[in-house]
Amino acid sequence: MHDITDIEKRGIPGVIVATEEFISAAEGQSKALRSSPECVFTEHPIQDRTDEEMVIIAQKVFDQLLDALTK
Repeated sequence: MHDITDIEKRGIPGVIVATEEFISAAEGQSKALRSSPECVFTEHPIQDRTDEEMVIIAQKVFDQLLDALTK
């Protein structure tokens, strides 16, 4: 969260990508840093997923990620 906040202050678009397990943590960090970066959350867990499963997960959020980067 610190990195994305710094990147955005420099005028570089960025998006946090994490699993749904980390939604509340991202909200808490956003409040603490007084920052509101774009976030895209994927299904959880991703650990031990096959390459094919990761491609499917990525495809599910691709449009959301692209929208967040081009806002």
